[in-house]
Amino acid sequence: MNFLLGLATDPAQWFALATLITMEIVLGVDNLIFVALLSSKLPPAQAATARRIGVGLSLILRVLLLAGAAYVVSLTKPLFSFIGKEFSWRDLILIAGGLFLLSKATNEIHRNIGPNRGLEVPRPRAGFTSTISQIMFVDLTVSIDSIITAVGMTDHVAIMILAVTIAVLAMLMAAGVLATFIHRHPSIVMLALGFLLLIGTALIADGFGFHLPKGYIYAAMAFAALIEGLNMLASWRRGPPSG
Repeated sequence: MNFLLGLATDPAQWFALATLITMEIVLGVDNLIFVALLSSKLPPAQAATARRIGVGLSLILRVLLLAGAAYVVSLTKPLFSFIGKEFSWRDLILIAGGLFLLSKATNEIHRNIGPNRGLEVPRPRAGFTSTISQIMFVDLTVSIDSIITAVGMTDHVAIMILAVTIAVLAMLMAAGVLATFIHRHPSIVMLALGFLLLIGTALIADGFGFHLPKGYIYAAMAFAALIEGLNMLASWRRGPPSG
């Protein structure tokens, strides 16, 4: 208790907490898009439950990783070398997650614009357990760097866990709103899938040692979202087609 009171009265630790919360929320944008898109494919009665369980289990996994700070740091140690590049567990996780996002987004784009789109072909309904598993896997992939950064920013595990918890709860609330918006505006699906292609490519590049600054990625995503918003506004002002 004295330790927690000491942290509460230390301005430096408050600054570290605020910085970590901001960082976790900003770096969670890519995961937020995936969670919202994936859960929007479930029946409404299951979507919110899947988000809560998937993100909740992801939070437990993050806390366990933070508690084992020494283990998290060891994820960056080289495992083997290939074609002149050393690969660590972090690199392999990023590459696997990137490939998964590329595969998932490509399959969804094919379903949306493929030759059978206009036919009455039953689409496979997303599985509840499968959705939760995918949310957990992608959350681990896209959060691995933020966890490693958190370990390097402060020595106090309590601050790291508190920051991650607050950020994840904020993401959980935002994911519900975004999933509802996607469900009401199907055209947003293609934009979200494009974001996943961009994020997946960035993860693979990072895994191979080519780091793409997050600011550039988020700037491109924000510009695309702005254009889509203007298109939606123009469509709304034109109203339904006559005749």
